[in-house]
Amino acid sequence: MTDAALAPAVVVAGPTASGKSALAMALAAEFDGVIINADSMQIYRELRILTARPGLDDEARIPHRLYGVMPVQSACSAAHWRGLALSELDAVRSAGKLAIFCGGTGLYLRALMRGLSPVPEIDGEIRKAVRARLEHDGAAAMHDALAQVDPAMAARLAPRDRQRIARAWEVFEATGKPLSKWQALPESGPPPGVRIASIVLRPPRAALYAACDARMRRMVEAGALAEIEALAGIDPGLPAMKALGVADFRRHLDGEITLEEAIFLAQQATRRYAKRQMTWFTNQIIADFGILTQYSEKLLPEIFSFIRQNLLTINK
Repeated sequence: MTDAALAPAVVVAGPTASGKSALAMALAAEFDGVIINADSMQIYRELRILTARPGLDDEARIPHRLYGVMPVQSACSAAHWRGLALSELDAVRSAGKLAIFCGGTGLYLRALMRGLSPVPEIDGEIRKAVRARLEHDGAAAMHDALAQVDPAMAARLAPRDRQRIARAWEVFEATGKPLSKWQALPESGPPPGVRIASIVLRPPRAALYAACDARMRRMVEAGALAEIEALAGIDPGLPAMKALGVADFRRHLDGEITLEEAIFLAQQATRRYAKRQMTWFTNQIIADFGILTQYSEKLLPEIFSFIRQNLLTINK
């Protein structure tokens, strides 16, 4: 298939608090686009404030897809998200609009742009049994055991990474084959019939960290604590409960630490996460258009010109 026959799509990627959502909104307004969520936490319904999901006004102005579509009691994998995202992509293409994927979850974006290794679907009973074992034995013990059956994967995972340790065990129990072996198989490739242009925000660290700190305070002022209070009784091992700030503000609500201490810890965790994201994007995504600063409307003329010249005109 020639480039002229490919449908255009845009990926807006970057670390948390870099301005991705505002840029995606501007692109959608300019090019009649639909924004598709590529953030693993913004997919959960109950965490609008704490995950910095687009506001109701933004959703009314511009079509948004895959935001808040799953309950916190569920677990969304990269494979499940990719299936949802490709369905949304087909719908956007059929409507003659521009698909704009926006998010900072590296694994999701990799799944979209490069595909996934052919790991089989895991039976629900196996998943349930592994989770029960995780609760009984603990993450550290299961990590030690994983080193015996899948040393390559164990070496990549932190001993407290409950979600990924459980995933590795689910695959091994279901298939008898280590997850690292499955992941070494060829990836399925990008979505057919689509040409994706990637715009990656990589701001200076000092500016990014300041934005992270300021946004965490705004979240608290906007009601983030009430969101976390409403999660009482939810399994802390679920992916949504790993959202930045949940554990720290839970400790405050339980009377263990002051609000200022919780804010400090949540800000610290956010900065560390942003640093990991920056490293991932540097190593994993070759940006078609790189932005080495925080998003600003002053950048839009150059970005719009890039989209027109490198993505849209090729399809005329």
